[in-house]
Amino acid sequence: MATPTPAPKRPMSGGVIPQEWPAQAADTIVDTIAKVRDRTTKPAIVAARAIVYGLLVVIVASTALILALVLIVRLWANYVPGHIWIIYAIFAVVFSTAGLILLRRANAPAPPTQNS
Repeated sequence: MATPTPAPKRPMSGGVIPQEWPAQAADTIVDTIAKVRDRTTKPAIVAARAIVYGLLVVIVASTALILALVLIVRLWANYVPGHIWIIYAIFAVVFSTAGLILLRRANAPAPPTQNS
């Protein structure tokens, strides 16, 4: 049995479909996919980065605050004559006042909205 030989390909010229049509179709598909990606994936990536960097800032700031408080207590204990309970009392007053202020703001009634 003989294998059939493929027919020679003829270049498209002067037909109904222009010769640059495959390149135009590919460019249109690529542009459409890029537009969809720009509207969907990029905002998701920006939001994910904001969450990650925000959490990183919160963790680093919390660690820095705790270390600063430990530093203050250690400096007070080593260089200020007297009892150590004074710095603990100062911290208690400061943090209790801040907590009460935040609690009052959390339980405050919502401002009335204006319906026009």
